Amino acid sequence: MQKTAEERKFPIDAIEATILAPEDFMPPIQAQLMGIELYFDNLKNATKFYTDTLGLTITEEQAGHHAQFESAGRFFCLERKGVESYPSKDKAVLFFAVPSLESAVAAIGREKFVHIEPAWAVLHDPEGHNVLLLQSATQQSR
Repeated sequence: MQKTAEERKFPIDAIEATILAPEDFMPPIQAQLMGIELYFDNLKNATKFYTDTLGLTITEEQAGHHAQFESAGRFFCLERKGVESYPSKDKAVLFFAVPSLESAVAAIGREKFVHIEPAWAVLHDPEGHNVLLLQSATQQSR
């Protein structure tokens, strides 16, 4: 037995729909994942785990501050809690390169950023994690 048109309708409170005009869409900022940073109370133990247990090779290190590894053109950084200039809810940071940091900040809205520097800017995702946008290296040299 087929339902009538009235029976096929969804109750309005069952769905939430918003119709956006073209001017409501944010232009794409072309972000590309560059790396991830995790914070640790004991940087020495964390570094030992990633080097000895996982066999990763340190590509950059500042004793007592951070140890960085690279893989497939991306980085993974371990940093000691408390040395960062922009705290994160649970000490994780996602890094994204953007062709134009200035355009990305403007497109997202300057008021949404918690820290802005000439070559990078930080905003929080809805759960408070740091999302760091970096000016693309190809654009920095211009």
